[in-house]
Parts: sequence; structure tokens; C-alpha cells
Amino acid sequence: MAKRSRAVSEVGILLRRPNIPRTINQGALINCADNSGAQILKVVQVVGLKGRLRRQPAACVGDLVTVTVKKGNIELRKKIMHAIIIRQKKPYRRPDGTWIAFEDTAGVLVTPEGDLKGTEIKGPVAKEAAERWAKIANAASIIV
Repeated sequence: MAKRSRAVSEVGILLRRPNIPRTINQGALINCADNSGAQILKVVQVVGLKGRLRRQPAACVGDLVTVTVKKGNIELRKKIMHAIIIRQKKPYRRPDGTWIAFEDTAGVLVTPEGDLKGTEIKGPVAKEAAERWAKIANAASIIV
């Protein structure tokens, strides 16, 4: 039986990644929750995901994905960009036992380094995404 994977942080302490279901498949359309000018994003690729033959790449809250803008500002359309998933519609269980689900699936556009393209984030941000990305936590109005 295989062990559960553990990520090693920079200081050497073993951390367990929360078990969030990966429900945002490649090709999914998600809302853009910032004021960068984009409205609808299409997921092209999940950054850093190692795959398996014939399994579709999928993302969850807090993941960095590569997207294209399907609806929005003309300068942003038809270009490959990076985004971070901040909400997902599928319910997931937190380690303290609570279940959480959002009304929609949304992401925010970022640069490859992780800086936000917009200046504010509309709507709530999941705690898991805010813990992983500090710059999103600073711009968020509500962290749930």
C-alpha cells in the first residue's frame, strides 16, 4: 500500500497537504474574480502537476494554472497567462471537520512570479489559497 504524499517545506518540517478534490479539469471555464479586465477564463494546463496516461489534468483551490481569457478586455484575450484558483463549487472537507463550498468557481490572474494583475479581488477567497499565496491574502476583502 502506498504512503500518503507529504510536501517538505523550506525549514524541513513535514506538512500534510489538505485533501481537496481536484474538480477543475483542463478546458473548464471559470470566472475571473479580480479587476484586471478579464471575465471568463479557460483552464489550459495545471502548473506542476505530474500526470498519468489518459488522466486529464485537474486543479483545486490554491493551484496555479495556465489560462486564456475567453471573455473580457481585448488586450488580454487569446494570450497564455497564469491564474490561481481561489474558489471552487465542489464541497470539500477541512481538517477541523467543517465542509465548505462556494457559489462559483473563480480564479485571479497573476504574473508568473505570483504578483496580482488586478488591484482588488471580488468575493470571498478560500483560506487554503490565502495561506499558500500571501499576495492574494493581502488583496482579499473576505477570507473564508
